[in-house]
Amino acid sequence: MNVQFLLLVAYSALLVGVGVWIGRRVGSTSQFFVAGRGLGPVLLGATLLAANIGAGSTVGAASLGYRFGFSAWWWVGSAGIGTLILAWWVGPRIWEVARDNELLTVGDYLEWRYDARVRLAATLLLWVITPAVLAAQLVAVSFILNTVAGVPFLWGCVVGGVVMTLYFTGGGLLASAWVNMVQLAVLAVGLVWAVAVVGAEAGGLEGVLATVPAGSEFANFVHPDGPGWHYMFFLVPAFMVSPGLLQKVYGARDLRTIRLGVGAAGLLLLAFAIVPVLLGMYARVWDASLVFPATDHALPLVLTLGLPLGLGALGLAAVFSAELSSADAVLFMLSTSLSEDLYRRFVNPGASDAEVLRVARLGAIAGGVLGTLLAIVLGSVIASLKIFYALLTVSLFVPIIGGLFWRRPGAAAGLIGLIAGVAGYLLGHYGLGLGGDGLWSPTTMGLVASVTAYAATTLVAPSRSSDVQELM
Repeated sequence: MNVQFLLLVAYSALLVGVGVWIGRRVGSTSQFFVAGRGLGPVLLGATLLAANIGAGSTVGAASLGYRFGFSAWWWVGSAGIGTLILAWWVGPRIWEVARDNELLTVGDYLEWRYDARVRLAATLLLWVITPAVLAAQLVAVSFILNTVAGVPFLWGCVVGGVVMTLYFTGGGLLASAWVNMVQLAVLAVGLVWAVAVVGAEAGGLEGVLATVPAGSEFANFVHPDGPGWHYMFFLVPAFMVSPGLLQKVYGARDLRTIRLGVGAAGLLLLAFAIVPVLLGMYARVWDASLVFPATDHALPLVLTLGLPLGLGALGLAAVFSAELSSADAVLFMLSTSLSEDLYRRFVNPGASDAEVLRVARLGAIAGGVLGTLLAIVLGSVIASLKIFYALLTVSLFVPIIGGLFWRRPGAAAGLIGLIAGVAGYLLGHYGLGLGGDGLWSPTTMGLVASVTAYAATTLVAPSRSSDVQELM
């Protein structure tokens, strides 16, 4: 058992301890779901940023950087663009609605804006697609533990699942926000320092280019055959309407907090986007023979071989932090949707606050177990995340954005728009065999189908409800 592994074990114990300690202060659903609507700019920005820097933004982005070079920036860069739009456009609007109507979840919003059918459809869909993104975080954790100490893949997934479930279950959003502050501090110091040292050891960009064929597009910011600006079509909308992110925004204490905290998170994401890409590129200097999906090991490989022991341990702890912080954001989505959107709304409408809180914690445990099992089956970070982001975009983007900024759509439009988006995606992927990364992809087909169905239904059956407020 090596020093790096022991440091990760000690760090995991610290995270669990902080989560349990904060959790002792959480005794209501308002505190668990939205932190009592008392988060300031620093805590809100930290928990948003931590949620967005996970397996895809570290292990996944480094894997893309290893394979395609600079154009991999668009994977995390698109998330930053979506977060900035959330800060200045979507977030303030939906926060006002949530505050005025005491909404706790995105499901609450969908029923308030449309009806219970839309809430139920969205809740069931989340429980189908969200475990995939949780699985991606645990796959990345397993890669780290395997690289550092030879921990078998299966047991690495189990360890990651246990750690994040323990610290989140105790305190929900409030515990996550404080734990995320610790994780971000480690992440910022570990990876930023690591990229400078590794770059010098690798011989900079010249050292990297020496490992790729002459005339390759490795230094091209817009790679013709790899990741590029078209990632924005399914990533930007996803980061505008993700239930886990919107519900964190619900926890803001005022509009200024949203614009400052979420806006800062978006800007930092744009800057951070190049860090894992560079680390993945530098990994080629130590081993240029990795072939996908083994390229997912590029980041832990370079942090282990390209750095001194102490700095390498800090870098690995930073990546470990990133995966766990995104994982707890996923548990947040799953536990709140199960307890508030399904249990209290449809199973036991008369449930007490304590009962709902208990179901939320049980939901977090169930989500952790499901995500762990799925991680063992899927085994690839980017493959897992693409499923989640694509289905999240085609199902929820149009009903949420349309409902916020267009008063006319009624309940039928919300439901049909959601269903049409998923149907369009499935038709494009399985029926027409469209590629997942091009401009015309199953995701764009799903978005077109959702917009078309939503608008057509609105024209035929506009809202007759006097409860829908003027939002424009």
